[in-house]
Amino acid sequence: MVWRAWRVTRRQGLAHCSFGLLALLSSGLTLAQGINRQQIVVVGDSLSAEYGLAAGTGWVALLQDKLKAQKLPHQVRNASISGDTTAGGRSRLPALLRDVKPGIVIIELGGNDALRGLPLKSTRENLLAMTEAAQATGAKVLIVGMQVPPNYGPSYGREFAGLFAEVAQARKAALVPFLLAGVADRADAMEWFQPDRIHPLAKAHPVMLETVWQGLKPLLK
Repeated sequence: MVWRAWRVTRRQGLAHCSFGLLALLSSGLTLAQGINRQQIVVVGDSLSAEYGLAAGTGWVALLQDKLKAQKLPHQVRNASISGDTTAGGRSRLPALLRDVKPGIVIIELGGNDALRGLPLKSTRENLLAMTEAAQATGAKVLIVGMQVPPNYGPSYGREFAGLFAEVAQARKAALVPFLLAGVADRADAMEWFQPDRIHPLAKAHPVMLETVWQGLKPLLK
């Protein structure tokens, strides 16, 4: 009788656990790392922080709109800060990984490193460290690359643009080579930028979103 009662209790307990497991999986959480596959965190600079734009018109806000329109359950947390560098993002990332537990991390940093003349070695190391930290939690990583204007010189320009691909390849992360593709390389590019010639106008952000989407879409599966 005792064994039979235990067997029933055990069966009920397993059913309860199975129900809990299904609920956990349906919420997007994974058991191994406790991450939420439906949470996307964007760690970027002013190009992602809607600098000079009306709220809700930047590519990150448009990404949330696109996900909703396609009836995808993912939620986007924009953790971008204008003026941020890869060192700043690296210092902020651990708290974001701990508090948000994202299933996808989009890293859009590096442009301000170049503007400040910071060593490319440190930019590469910071991006690598951020990617490793995110992947260690089980998150997928999308690295969004940047390029510098021709006045930086061809050698520096090639090395800077290439370091994003190097990090992505080293860590098997997803890559968008150039966030401003289709904007900065247009014949009428200056008509797509704010007066500072650094930050795109609102009309450029749908183009930027589509550029990011090509790298992000495979990670949503």
